[in-house]
Amino acid sequence: MACQVLAEAGLKVILRDHKQAPGRKFLLAGRGGLNLTHSEPLSNLLDRYGHVREQLRPAVEAFPPEAVRAWCHQLGEETFIGTSGRIFPKSMKASPLLRKWLQRLAGLGVQFQGRTPWAGFGSEPAILAFGGASWPELGSDGTWSETFQAADIKVQPFVASNGRQRVAWSEAFKSKHAGSFLKSVALRHQDKIVFGDLTVSSDGIEGTPVYALSASLRDAPHIPLILDLKPGLANDQVAERLAKQRPRDSYSTRYRKAFSLSPVGISLLRELKSNDPKHLEIFPEGPSDLRRAISTAGGVSWSEVDDRLRLKRFPHVAIAGEMLDWDAPTGGYLLQACFATGYLAAQSFVIERSATVSLPE
Repeated sequence: MACQVLAEAGLKVILRDHKQAPGRKFLLAGRGGLNLTHSEPLSNLLDRYGHVREQLRPAVEAFPPEAVRAWCHQLGEETFIGTSGRIFPKSMKASPLLRKWLQRLAGLGVQFQGRTPWAGFGSEPAILAFGGASWPELGSDGTWSETFQAADIKVQPFVASNGRQRVAWSEAFKSKHAGSFLKSVALRHQDKIVFGDLTVSSDGIEGTPVYALSASLRDAPHIPLILDLKPGLANDQVAERLAKQRPRDSYSTRYRKAFSLSPVGISLLRELKSNDPKHLEIFPEGPSDLRRAISTAGGVSWSEVDDRLRLKRFPHVAIAGEMLDWDAPTGGYLLQACFATGYLAAQSFVIERSATVSLPE
């Protein structure tokens, strides 16, 4: 995005990547349909960024969801709003969009240099977008943080976000139910409640509700998750339905008849030693492998950049994307902030050029 903004303003742009081809992480993001952004009101969208809402606000306001959609349409890829409010390209694929985007950049004169490792802070104006630390084989390996720290630039440690939370299931439970789904449940952590579907894995749980609670779980890891298998029922309805069951029926039969629970739901009640389908306590043991998380929290501290996303220590260098210390749930918010920070970082160089500040032509 930064390359496009710079090239459209007439600047000479070189896109360097230490991998052979650019946009490999973008292709991974599109594996599930490429959720570009979200259609909710801008104020609500900004709230999804939690404690860095105000730091990201200038970038998102400069390049909001409407701009993301317009950019996509200009590349010949129409978008649509899904039932959840999420915005996708109609093709539901990243590859056609990336291919057209790279063609657009080439047409603007952007030069690409692959297999070119970063050589450290030089004297030329630059925008760095090295990513976080998940899926390192696609490029974002986080090793750049060592060079930053050596230059006395504060970098918050990378931690997994939007990934599986580990749970110590019994051997019997995980051997029987790993890969099973829990449909239309509610998951609560502290005062936050998220609805959706969960997947039981051999070493934990994952799915949209888990991802949305990533930040809360990092802030208070010792507070249990509360799983509600029947969020549509009130507590008195649960008691009433159980009271109607025949005492001689087995445990499984009573809960299946009373609540239409799936086998994994019934087993989960037993696993967590609960008789209440609305209150199952799960004690996660932390996020799973950082390398396979959808995104990462951590990165360059906001205290190290100015309002143009320029490094205070190296004012000719700007930072964009997951390199910065921010986090968001899935739902389009991750790509939205990456697009927006790339746009804002590039705009500062465009403004300098128009103000006749010397930049390479």
